[in-house]
Parts: sequence; structure tokens; C-alpha cells
Amino acid sequence: MNMIRPFKGLRPSSDKASEVASPPYDVMSYQEATLLAKGRANSFLHISRPEIDLPEGTDPYSSEVYEKASENLKKLIDDNVLSREEVPCFYIYRLTGYGVCQSGLVVTASVDAYDQNLIRKHEFTRPVKEDDRVCQIDQLRAQTGPVLLAYPSSKDIDDIIASETLSAPEQHVTASDGVQHEIWTLSCQEKIAILVALFDDLPALYIADGHHRSAAASRVQKLMRGRAEGVSSGTESYDYFLAVAFPQDQMKILAYNRVITDLNGLNSKAFLERLRDEFDIQCSDEPVVPKTKGVMGAYFDGCWYTLTLREKTKSADPVDSLDVSALSNRVLGPILGINDLRKDKRIDFVGGIRGTQELVRRVDSGAMACAFSLYPTRIEELMSVADGGQVMPPKSTWFEPKLADGLISHVLD
Repeated sequence: MNMIRPFKGLRPSSDKASEVASPPYDVMSYQEATLLAKGRANSFLHISRPEIDLPEGTDPYSSEVYEKASENLKKLIDDNVLSREEVPCFYIYRLTGYGVCQSGLVVTASVDAYDQNLIRKHEFTRPVKEDDRVCQIDQLRAQTGPVLLAYPSSKDIDDIIASETLSAPEQHVTASDGVQHEIWTLSCQEKIAILVALFDDLPALYIADGHHRSAAASRVQKLMRGRAEGVSSGTESYDYFLAVAFPQDQMKILAYNRVITDLNGLNSKAFLERLRDEFDIQCSDEPVVPKTKGVMGAYFDGCWYTLTLREKTKSADPVDSLDVSALSNRVLGPILGINDLRKDKRIDFVGGIRGTQELVRRVDSGAMACAFSLYPTRIEELMSVADGGQVMPPKSTWFEPKLADGLISHVLD
């Protein structure tokens, strides 16, 4: 079993790449996807969010949605918008935006390595979202949404990737948010073999984003092995899943902030007094964007407050030491009565890319009573949690910039 292997990527032609590339399927609403795909017949949103081509109100998990995705993918292939590589390759993917420039390797990663915890997770998955990805992959016979992986920084790997980006990229797409997506093909068999060996020597890979896609790939493998009546070499296309691996020291995590619908029966003054049991509190004339661990912002009743943990968690448990855990353990649970972040409808999550202005908007609109801004989880904390076989609280990390859908897909033969 190799951790990674090359594959015959299904890709748009260079002149069509900008028409095809789309944001990840799960970062936008139905309305946003519909608007973004309007007038763009080649947008990959017609595959990743095919309900936009069906009557409004269609159940996004219905069989007709997955059938429409398959129909739309076939059309892009028949129209030569997408075509498949003739030989297995790796690809270099460079993302530039939001103050970050990171270059990684597009691979297929081993499902068996995932099942054996060599590709490590840090989040629970939601059954409905996992089921959705299984149905989509099975209907398309392809993996179209790459899993974002982090690998422990390796100079040898980084040097090979850097050497491949000295020439002009084959594809260069500037997305609507200004992020640049650049792709190079790495077809040299000698370099491919070296990279496979270097990745096999790593202690582990880490899922940064894409837990539902990787879990679904594992289920699809078992499904397809069953259809093959147990005959499998372990090297079938479904034994691997589409991923992009970046070195940990190039990746950027933004905060994942929280908004709460009500103060659990407390008025603002009583809520503030309860917070003083755990925090040193200062009023702030400006929105609070925490600059260090152990500091949070709170916004309610039109005022911002800086909350500094009076007694920082001293624990060998990597989960307990997270700021998102401190907020849950000291505020959300004991004060606000929110104990299950995965199911409680009184809490919502706002990616740091939307800024503090989105927190203010949600509270000032009356939809929410309170918002908390957090210091971002560090990549080293994510890896420590995964190494310990533990999981973070839901919505602990928000990675930017994000990979595009449609630039490279993995066909399951």
C-alpha cells in the first residue's frame, strides 16, 4: 500500500478552465450557487450543485439530483470541455490569495491508509452529508471534490514541487474572490516514484478539510468491492481518493466564530457578570479580532468586549487546550446551556473570512443575541489532536484560500 499514487486526471482544457472552476460545493447556499452559475453553462456547479438545474424546492438529496449531476458531467465530457489525461500523473496546485501562497501536490490518497489512521482525521462527520457524498460519487463514478490534506513539512518534497513551478502554469484561473489557482502537470516517472517514496516515509497525513468526502470514499470502496464480489487487488481506482496535499507550514487557518440566538434567559447585565467569573473583561471601541491564544471577543447589545481567560487551561489533553474548547466548556455549556454544538439549533458558525462585520450584522439584525470572535486554531494543534486519535469541537478551523472544484477530478474506472 502506497500513501499516494498518480492518476489520470479529468480536467478542463486551458481555455475553458476559468469557465469550469467553481467554489467548493459546501461553502454556498442554493441561492448563491444559482446566481454564480447563471449564464455559465460550463460551470462545475452544474455537477457539484445540480439542484440548481431542477425546479426550486427540489430535495437536494433526491435521486434525480444525482442523476442530473451525472448527466451534466457527461455533457461536459461529450462537448470536450473536460478530457482525461492519457497517463497517470501528479499535478502541482498553487493557491495565492488572502496573504497566502501555497504549493501542493494533487494526488489520489489511499483509502486503506485512511482506514488505518495513517491519514488522520480530527472531526466527526454528519451522516446526512456523508450519505450525500456517497450517492454523488457512486452516481458520477468519479470524485470531483478534492480533500485538503496537510503533510509534515519536507524539504525534499517541497524542492521537487518548487522545481516544477519554474515554468508557466498550464492553467491559471483568477476566481471571483481574487484567489489565483495555478496548475502544472508532473508526468516524469522518476520524480513520481521519488514522491511516492517520500510520502510513504512520512509519519502521517492530516485531513485539513474534507472529512465527509474522505469518509464517503471509504464507504464507496467497500460498496464497489462488494459489487466486485470481493475480488480486489487493492490498487483499483476506488481504493484511492482525490486529494491535494500541502506542507503544514504554508497553510493558513482562520477563526471559526460563533453566534448565539439567545442568552438562555439572562439579561445582558447578568450575562456579563457570569462572564466575569471566567474572564477579565474590557469594553472595546473597535470590533475584537483576537491576536493571541486565550483572548476572545464578545458582541451583544451593540457593544464589543475583550475577554481574556483569567485561568488558562493547563492540560496535556490537546482538545482541552483549544480556545474553541475553552469557550464551550466555560461559556456555551455552563452559562448558555449549549452542550451539543452539532445538534443545538441555538448556535451557528461564521467563517473568519466573513470578518467581524458579519458577526455584527447577525446580532444587530435581531437574528442572534450574541457573537464570539476567536483566535484561530493552529495547524500544529490540529495535528496534535489527530495524532491523539481525538476530535475537535465542530467548526474549529476555517482554511483559506480554498481549492476550486472542477479543475481536476478522479474517475473511478
